[in-house]
Amino acid sequence: MTTALVTPERSAIDPADTWDLSAIFPSWEAWEAAVADLEQRIGAFKAYSGTLGTSGARLRDALEAHDAIGQTSYRVWYYPSLTHDQDQRDNTSAARRQRVQLLFARLEHATSWFNPELLTVPLATIHAWMAQDAALAVYRFAIDDLFRKQAHVLDLAGERLLALSSRLTGAPKAVYEQWSTADARFPSVTLSTGATVEVTYGNYRRVLATSRAADDRRAVYAAHYDAFGVHRNTYASIYNGVLHRDWFQARARGYDTTLQAALFGNAIPTDVVTTLIAEARAGVEPFRRYHRLRQRVLGVDTYMPADMYVPLVEHDVAYRYDEVREWIVASTARLGADYQARVREAFDQRWIDVYENKGKRSGAYSAPVYGAHPYMLLNYNDTLDAVFTLAHEMGHSMHTLLAHETQPFVYAGYTIFVAEVPSTLNEELLLEFMLARATSREERMVLLQHAIDGIVGTFYNQVLFADYELEAHRMVERDEPVTADALSALYARTAEAYWGDAVHRDERTAWTWARIPHFFQSPYYVYQYATCMASTAALMDEVGSADPGRQADGVRRYLDLLRAGGSDHPMTLLKRAGVDLAQPTAIRALVARLDRLVGELESALG
Repeated sequence: MTTALVTPERSAIDPADTWDLSAIFPSWEAWEAAVADLEQRIGAFKAYSGTLGTSGARLRDALEAHDAIGQTSYRVWYYPSLTHDQDQRDNTSAARRQRVQLLFARLEHATSWFNPELLTVPLATIHAWMAQDAALAVYRFAIDDLFRKQAHVLDLAGERLLALSSRLTGAPKAVYEQWSTADARFPSVTLSTGATVEVTYGNYRRVLATSRAADDRRAVYAAHYDAFGVHRNTYASIYNGVLHRDWFQARARGYDTTLQAALFGNAIPTDVVTTLIAEARAGVEPFRRYHRLRQRVLGVDTYMPADMYVPLVEHDVAYRYDEVREWIVASTARLGADYQARVREAFDQRWIDVYENKGKRSGAYSAPVYGAHPYMLLNYNDTLDAVFTLAHEMGHSMHTLLAHETQPFVYAGYTIFVAEVPSTLNEELLLEFMLARATSREERMVLLQHAIDGIVGTFYNQVLFADYELEAHRMVERDEPVTADALSALYARTAEAYWGDAVHRDERTAWTWARIPHFFQSPYYVYQYATCMASTAALMDEVGSADPGRQADGVRRYLDLLRAGGSDHPMTLLKRAGVDLAQPTAIRALVARLDRLVGELESALG
């Protein structure tokens, strides 16, 4: 007899395992009052229009009024948004979210004049005002960066033309979304168990990550890839549109390359990406060694991409939340008693919505609710992945908490370029803790594989993708034709540079580019996953040092990075923490870490 797993209603969840949103607003009446206040502030903001250049005091007042609107906006948005995510069947919270979205559209319109007018005031004049006004000087970095970005802003006619083209330039992304999901037709495969599986994205990953039958994995892999391969000429035409759009926009704004255009906003040198790719290519041996080890343990004659995800050993253990929360607190001891106390506070003060319930949003996230504290949504299910997801989101939340407590509102946020560093470092600390307490060979192997797969998936696979999309963009920059055959040949060459002879590649492997949404929807984004992981490896070398002085200094610089929020460019903030991604040191530290972990897994497997 089997017991069905039934998702409970929210009312059946212990309140201690749900978040307490009263830190945002004590009631919906208080929320309504804040909405009214926000509406009033938005309406009043227009009074500053046409006056920013009259005096430093007037500019300061306008900036502070703008920040006050922003601070209220966080709370007004997240109260109905988090309420809705805890049960998305709730039409009342959905309607309240929509009210806020409409209000934000008014806000955007009401403040659209601000930056253009500010840019008409000479920067030297603003600096002179700052010298006499400490409160205005707080905004120096934000204003200087706004002026920096003007180097690639066109005149009024040029900006109007680019704005008019935006509906056209968004077409490739929209077409890909519809063609690859809504209009996609995935075939079904009958597995050796007799079950029939439609090879959608989700089912494809599930079978490859759980099936012990190599023939089933490969049948699902082939069917899934064939669904893209049969339309590869169409996908190539869409991607050609993406590449040429990016090159058009880069040239229109006076950039030399599409990479330069993509990195300019955060003041990231192009050397960061090229160094990342060069060092990853030079450091592929531990990556290949891991795949050779997987082939031996799995006992397959030919090791293929379909064999990359299945666990090497079975270890069916339930990780209970009440125990795991204590592990996470204990694992952060290296970061000091104050950091540990804040982690404990997050657990004890109900910042976390822990378990799945009917209607609840899937996945996990950390919400940066300015004026309250971070909130974490989980769907905790006692698995190892859920354990590390909890540690990951706690890292984001501590970053948010320290930045919000330290920085003025204008710098309270942070960029994706640094965002994944604290989340990944929290995972590393937990892994270290769990390895130290592992009592069985199987548990140790599972943990080692989890760590290795994190580096493989977040670093090597993402650098491979970054390498590919950089070369694809260079094709259009060299006026080379972009066809399905050309894109597939490029992917095959790029995969060979990383996989070597450790992974067998067939014709379908070359079609991988067609099924990677980031290529079509977020060009030049994936490299940031890899740089964050490399940064974490370098920081862990310091935070985890056996030398007390080096360890204490590493912790201080790391916590300063979290407290810094968005108060400077991300490369500058990381350099202060001891990480220079324009140099190969951090990347080599990660390669060395993978080498050590693979060695430990080899020893554990015998």
